[in-house]
Amino acid sequence: MTNRYDTGMAVRRQVLGDHHVDRAEATKTEFDTPFQDLITESAWGTVWASDAISRRERSMLTLALLAATGNFEEIPMHIRATARTGASKADVMEAFQHVAIYAGVPKANHAIKLARKTFEEMETTDV
Repeated sequence: MTNRYDTGMAVRRQVLGDHHVDRAEATKTEFDTPFQDLITESAWGTVWASDAISRRERSMLTLALLAATGNFEEIPMHIRATARTGASKADVMEAFQHVAIYAGVPKANHAIKLARKTFEEMETTDV
């Protein structure tokens, strides 16, 4: 039986891609290793590993929550992940429209700008 860390690392690679995870692992330090282990086990090994909802739905929820709480730094990473989760551009826009209504137009507007820029970058690069 695999542990949550191993499960989390596998799911993290499936969702974010090897390139992203390899880069993050290469820059990990003694200081931030406990935090990286925590998110690998809890976010990726528990929440994202659950099959209670689809990765597409989880991706949409994550993007909406990031925008609604103003955690914009993580949005481009999760937009890039949509290539692997199955969330379409239309799905992302639906999520951000919910943010506009329930959490505020300025937050949704900023998230949409970040998503648009990231989608454009994705169309011109392989990563």
